[in-house]
Amino acid sequence: MSLNATEVRVGGGASSRIYRGDAPGVLPAPTGPTDPLNAGYVDLGYASDDGLKETHDDSTDTIVAWQGATVVRSTLTSSVLKYELKLIQTRGSTLETFHRGSVVTEPTAGIFKLEVKPPKVDLRSWVFDVFDGDVPIRIYLGNAEVTSRGDVMYANGDAIGYPLTITAYPDANGDLAVKWSNDAAWGLDLISGS
Repeated sequence: MSLNATEVRVGGGASSRIYRGDAPGVLPAPTGPTDPLNAGYVDLGYASDDGLKETHDDSTDTIVAWQGATVVRSTLTSSVLKYELKLIQTRGSTLETFHRGSVVTEPTAGIFKLEVKPPKVDLRSWVFDVFDGDVPIRIYLGNAEVTSRGDVMYANGDAIGYPLTITAYPDANGDLAVKWSNDAAWGLDLISGS
């Protein structure tokens, strides 16, 4: 492999987006990096400049041999895929995403109300479009939910933010996530033989 600076990617261009879908299997999954999404996907607006963080939390147990007290094998006991972000555009869909199970209503014309309920299970599909200029990476989670929420700060000079952790579960195909790009570098140095 040669050094090639044009293959270094930065995530978070102006075209990057975060979309929340319906329950798993309700909306059609994307089929490529830039194909139009079904109108049922909701754009959740701006996220903070902390960006979108992808975390793979793998746990292993080690097997130690009697002879020499040497580790001879490790077994994977759990693997969790999570995405963390902070939404900073306050709108009904953002509030309902953060307060899962709660709904924004309009009891009087022009007056909106959010009755914050205890959180409930809210499985959904998600799409994250990450752009470096015009080079896309699309990440699709077919079965995921908000599993952790951070503190909402109301502070002078700072955007009100809604920190979320979204955990991916296997979808109908057994995928935690599906990623697409039309970046030619993705096809270089393939080691899978396909």
